[in-house]
Amino acid sequence: MGTPLAAPGLLLLLAGTVGLSRAFFSLPLRVSHPAAPGGSPPAPVVVRPGSGSRQQEPLGGADGLALASDPGGTLNFLAMVENLQGDSGRGYYLEMLIGTPPQALNILVDTGSSNFAVAGVPDPDVTSYFNTALSSTYKSQGIDVTVKYSQGSWTGVLGTDVITIPKGIYGSYTINIATILESENFFLPGVKWHGILGLAYNTLAKPSSSVETFFDSLVRQAKIPNIFSLQMCGAGLPVSGSGTNGGSLVLGGIEPSLYKGDIWYTPIKEEWYYQVEILKLEVGGQNLELDCREYNADKAIVDSGTTLLRLPQKVFTAVVQAIARTSLLYIQPILGIGENLQCYRFGISSSTNALVIGATVMEGFYVIFDRAQRRVGFAVSPCAEVDGSPVSEIEGPFTTADVASNCVSSVSFHEPVLWIASYALMSLCGIILLILIILLLIPPRCQHRYTDNDMVNDESSLVRHRWK
Repeated sequence: MGTPLAAPGLLLLLAGTVGLSRAFFSLPLRVSHPAAPGGSPPAPVVVRPGSGSRQQEPLGGADGLALASDPGGTLNFLAMVENLQGDSGRGYYLEMLIGTPPQALNILVDTGSSNFAVAGVPDPDVTSYFNTALSSTYKSQGIDVTVKYSQGSWTGVLGTDVITIPKGIYGSYTINIATILESENFFLPGVKWHGILGLAYNTLAKPSSSVETFFDSLVRQAKIPNIFSLQMCGAGLPVSGSGTNGGSLVLGGIEPSLYKGDIWYTPIKEEWYYQVEILKLEVGGQNLELDCREYNADKAIVDSGTTLLRLPQKVFTAVVQAIARTSLLYIQPILGIGENLQCYRFGISSSTNALVIGATVMEGFYVIFDRAQRRVGFAVSPCAEVDGSPVSEIEGPFTTADVASNCVSSVSFHEPVLWIASYALMSLCGIILLILIILLLIPPRCQHRYTDNDMVNDESSLVRHRWK
């Protein structure tokens, strides 16, 4: 039998800068298959943040890599340009009007969770909160909900109310809203947002996947295409600055002015997080030479709510060693304590359960979440520049003959499945415990005369096969 053709890929290239030094960090991704039937598969592509002003056209067939269709005037995408503020260190947020009469709140945009939640009581770290008592359209569902993130958690109550987005789609829509009553390390000092907009799939919604997500409600009620796109313009700027860097969340499509060159798509492997497939990693042009499954352990996701590029521990160690060998840095500027002090931080951290393409990477690109065709697209963002030089680029196609046909483990334990398994085990333990208690409470009704065959000794099967 012949060798199967390797699926194509694209490469995201990112660079941190210090003076004239550049460290190129490459994330090769598998390219999405053509949408049109019978089309030839596109060749692999490389996306790099930070390499130069040259725009490279994709080589070979590019069928299936066209833009997602514009809804043809039903939405005003230009009105959504620069509707975000923030930075990668504290998140990018969107202004929303909630309730009747409307209460204005800033909402963090998070593609790594699925609940829409706002502060429902005063908190020392938030300047505003949603007062449900003042809204005539608020309806409580009386359902408690708790959401835990990689950092921080909150507990609240589910309800519904109407929302409008001043720089979004036209109209008011009834949305599931969780009002946050208690939180821990969720609202942080200095943040300018008052809630979180989870844009991932309903699989991650709490307390169950039956809770319709914000974007699903928008698609159903406003009848917009099932696609949104995100540009965050903080590349090369201080990550803990004033929080006024711009950005755009385009609901329902793609705005051409927010990117340069072509959009390259990679398939969404699983619809919970926006899980993608990393083929390999390169630092300074050098392949880390790890098994590609290490890059996807136990998942690789695109998450605007995570600040850094997070890597599985084994991959992180290899990256640090590669950077040390080449004497290059992948860092971000941050505000210093003194006026004349320049400070930087490492833009990559280790992770115990995922490779996370966070805001540090996403700031280099215009990212399209094409849910209708189950793919994530990347294009170079015109705002991703430092001193007039771009800090990202996309290259391709490239061969993936040296990459396994599938870099994602076939055994994947999604969080809802783990919850179901946990509850099942707890129920089983409860039943067993109840039976034991009943047996202990039931008095013996008869006496039995033991024979030699009834005695438990060292030769009995109970002892021979006991747990070690």
